Amino acid sequence: MLRFMPVGDSMTIGSAGEHTWRYRLWQHLCGAYGDPFTLVGPRETLHDPSTDEPTSYAYADPDFPRAHLAGWGEGWFHMAPLIGDAVRSCHADVLLVSLGLIDLGFYTNAEQTADNVRAFVAEARAAGPRIRTAVLPVIRNVRVEADPAFADQVARFNELLAKTVADLDTPASPLLLVPPPPSYDFHTDTYDGTHPNETGEHKIAGAFAEALWREWDLGGPYRTA
Repeated sequence: MLRFMPVGDSMTIGSAGEHTWRYRLWQHLCGAYGDPFTLVGPRETLHDPSTDEPTSYAYADPDFPRAHLAGWGEGWFHMAPLIGDAVRSCHADVLLVSLGLIDLGFYTNAEQTADNVRAFVAEARAAGPRIRTAVLPVIRNVRVEADPAFADQVARFNELLAKTVADLDTPASPLLLVPPPPSYDFHTDTYDGTHPNETGEHKIAGAFAEALWREWDLGGPYRTA
């Protein structure tokens, strides 16, 4: 059985009442991937806006493997120390990573964030030497309109991320840079300028699905219906 682990921030954990892109990707793989698979991770909950804590199980559709390693307000900075134990304990085969917005917004600059990507990869490989990792660049959010310095940092980090992925990619433990969804627009694909609504969930899931299919022959073309 192939074990996929979603790793991310608030866009990945999701909030109470949402499906999440994790669900959309699972739904796609159920039809497109012919072999046994599941989603794994040390966490299962959603973010609960009423308490500002990751304590909700109120998925729009709870009938799927809800496991993940994602957290509201967490980034590469937070996940690098956690990923080794998560890979080891959950026997992950493929990491699906969407991180960086929080880092650049609150914790580290582009260069420091790229260093944390390297630390993350090293820890993941120490726990699983044949781990495969698919990484989505930072998707721009509403802050880029009001904060040019932040917009520059996002662009700079995405450049560094592409170089880091190319530098660290190996046949034994492949690294894949996922092309961001070309039509994603935070004005229409989010409910607050950052967090994906239904169309945004599908576009993020589709970005991962298309990359997994085209580069690693896992699954098939993504369809929303």
